[in-house]
Amino acid sequence: MPSIFKERSKDAGSFARTGTLHLNGIQIETPIFMPVGTRGSIKSLSSADIDELGYNLILANTYHLYLKPGKEVLDHFHGLKKFMSYKRALLTDSGGFQVFSLASLFKFEEDGVRFQSHIDGSHHKFTPASVIDMQRSIGSDIMMVLDDCAPYGSDLGRLELALDRTHRWAKESYEYWMEKPNGQNVFPIVQGGVNESLRKRSLDTLQNIDFPGIAIGGLSVGEPRPEYIRILECMAPYFDQARPRYLMGVGTVVDILEGVKNGVDMFDCVLPTRNARNGQVFTSFGKLNLRNEIHRLADGPIDPECGCKVCTTYSLGYIRHLHKVKELTAFSLSTYHNLYFMQSFMEKMRKSIEIGNFQGFYDHWKNLFGS
Repeated sequence: MPSIFKERSKDAGSFARTGTLHLNGIQIETPIFMPVGTRGSIKSLSSADIDELGYNLILANTYHLYLKPGKEVLDHFHGLKKFMSYKRALLTDSGGFQVFSLASLFKFEEDGVRFQSHIDGSHHKFTPASVIDMQRSIGSDIMMVLDDCAPYGSDLGRLELALDRTHRWAKESYEYWMEKPNGQNVFPIVQGGVNESLRKRSLDTLQNIDFPGIAIGGLSVGEPRPEYIRILECMAPYFDQARPRYLMGVGTVVDILEGVKNGVDMFDCVLPTRNARNGQVFTSFGKLNLRNEIHRLADGPIDPECGCKVCTTYSLGYIRHLHKVKELTAFSLSTYHNLYFMQSFMEKMRKSIEIGNFQGFYDHWKNLFGS
């Protein structure tokens, strides 16, 4: 398969790098953060907002879109992008994380996973092929394979079983995808918990298959941050330089810093949007709780150094008021600000790598956002 990634620059003191991801005529500069639109919408924002913010790649979820609106609707509308009036690139998770997070509703079988809908209790089954078919209907530019994400704290036997399933299903997914690539790309998912030996084995096994990129799953699922960092550090020297690396479900400033330091190119997480709806925003001086009484009479912006339309239009006191009285506008304004922050943060990070100042950037932001 032709390469979809080109490395542009590297940091001399770490594995951090910049690059360009090419997806069906759309260019995405990396490292990148992807906002999460689980059900085909980034909560409280319109597709026009996402376009205005300049996000060229967002994420949606196969499991949730399979249940509602369903394959028939997405086929009728010729994919999610046309359905939601979004013109840029789309990545979809396979539903493997929902097997992890909704474990009581799922049952593993040799060839896939049986599950009950969390919505109405109806019975369904995912296989490696059916998950690819669903993502074809969604029209994803990057599809993820069905995998088995063992919970943090699993014993060696459970981790080995997860690896066997994950690798077997990845090979089946690759073979099925190659029958009809259709301009879509598919990434396998490295598993192995916090076991270094299993992580290296998983990475080696999956990189030996000609996938366009590689994803890392099963991190930021409850393990302490030192364990998270240790696993990233053990994999970093072995990443294939020619392929993009995507660390799934990671979105705190500190965790992104550690990921980039260890060679990761792509991140996604609900945290910036979820925190915004709960009244927490990210700023150039750290995290800020909008609902605090101290902001009641604040007539300046959320962040005086921020150039987003929220900060150049509204006072912190006004946005606090909206949150306190539970006006829906509070969600959209706070979410817009946080996604602007994330876009700006990643842009500054790329610049720091290009000019040879990544360590200074890393130290500054890690000090601001702490643990």
